[in-house]
Amino acid sequence: MIEVVQAFDRAHIANLPTDDASALETKLSTAQARFRDRAAWLQPHDRMRILRNLAGLVEKQREVFATLIAREGGKPYADALVETDRAIDGIHNAADLLRARGGVEIPMGLSVASENRRAWTIKEPIGVVAAISAFNHPLNLIVHQVAPAIATGCPVIVKPAAATPLCCLELVKLVHGAGMPDGWVQTLLPENRALSEAFATDPRVAFLSFIGSAKVGWRLRSILAPGTRCALEHGGVAPVIIDRSADLDAIIEPIAKGGYYHAGQVCVSVQRIYVHSQLKDAFLERFAARIEQLRVGDPTLAETEIGPLITPAEAERVESWVDQAVAAGARQIGGGRLSQTTLKPAVLVDPPAGAKVSTHEIFGPVTCVYGYDDIDEAIARANSLEVAFQASVFKRELDTAFHAAEWLDASAVMVNDHSAFRTDWMPFAGRRASGYGIGGIPYTAHEMTAEKMIVFKQ
Repeated sequence: MIEVVQAFDRAHIANLPTDDASALETKLSTAQARFRDRAAWLQPHDRMRILRNLAGLVEKQREVFATLIAREGGKPYADALVETDRAIDGIHNAADLLRARGGVEIPMGLSVASENRRAWTIKEPIGVVAAISAFNHPLNLIVHQVAPAIATGCPVIVKPAAATPLCCLELVKLVHGAGMPDGWVQTLLPENRALSEAFATDPRVAFLSFIGSAKVGWRLRSILAPGTRCALEHGGVAPVIIDRSADLDAIIEPIAKGGYYHAGQVCVSVQRIYVHSQLKDAFLERFAARIEQLRVGDPTLAETEIGPLITPAEAERVESWVDQAVAAGARQIGGGRLSQTTLKPAVLVDPPAGAKVSTHEIFGPVTCVYGYDDIDEAIARANSLEVAFQASVFKRELDTAFHAAEWLDASAVMVNDHSAFRTDWMPFAGRRASGYGIGGIPYTAHEMTAEKMIVFKQ
């Protein structure tokens, strides 16, 4: 049994039954049977209709989903509404893919051996998809895994985070209400971690979509069944470089949003801020003043800007990392505990390079500020970790902005915007320890597709 509680005050929401090994076997067998029965594959127009219907059903429950996100996940209600809107748009994005999805012609007749032949490719679903999701975007992340599977015609079994399963369960109910036949989209709430591993590594799984910790993701990749493809989305320690030419009046708000959105529980959240020495004091004064104004509290209230961390243990971990950095010489601005899961936003000035807050993903409402004198020095420090995801640079001069953007080791560099910017149709991927494969709805759909070539001899 899984107990679902409110992230903010740990109040009970629901008890959910878990799946045992027999249930997992039934779900995998059902998914495999759907995939193997080609006569029962849904036509593209059927899949498009289901996705359009689903988007409409989610839109009708927009406020319901936002409240659920705020309660089980702790995301402030205003941001939860934005997440719901993104999910609706993402479902439409998946439907739109079907209008342009197709193969290509392969040139023949380029050699004597290839004369009198025509060749082309077609797109087919890759097979059964196992999707393992994370807690921090409990609706939109599920959409990123389920909607592309529907669009490509793959049966999908999705395992939500144990702390935030309700949005996923409600979405899958709506999938069936939108017209999806039984067995194509299923949920899994495994009774233990061993069953989760058995699910991901089952040889009937053709594609694993994993969003979560690097430790778990890389282990799963190492033990996948032969032939199983995967995409892993892990975390980062996102760097932001503020050049001396940056406009302080223009950068405080986006950096505050990028650093403290969802209490910093975002894999590309602003964490390491490198500020030119000439601007450091002025930046800190304005940044600290803005952070002090952030409204922290109950995420179900419309005025709340910063909610809780997902569990008391996470709040304790973040608090301990801050204490360690301060003991090692960092200066702390703000911070403090408001409840067992809620921390006030904090800024750490010049924590040691080897501190956990400088080298590991904090995943909490804490940013770190460091001074620098030369931008290449800042770039080198930004590139010094084994993780690499998104990064950003704030500059006015175009040439130096291009220099920083090209030299930063990241999958995406935002110029004059925070590192957490994302749209759901853009590629989204970690480098090195931060991930494997490419996310984003069209890119996930591509990963869930197998290309078949047909050669016709005349």
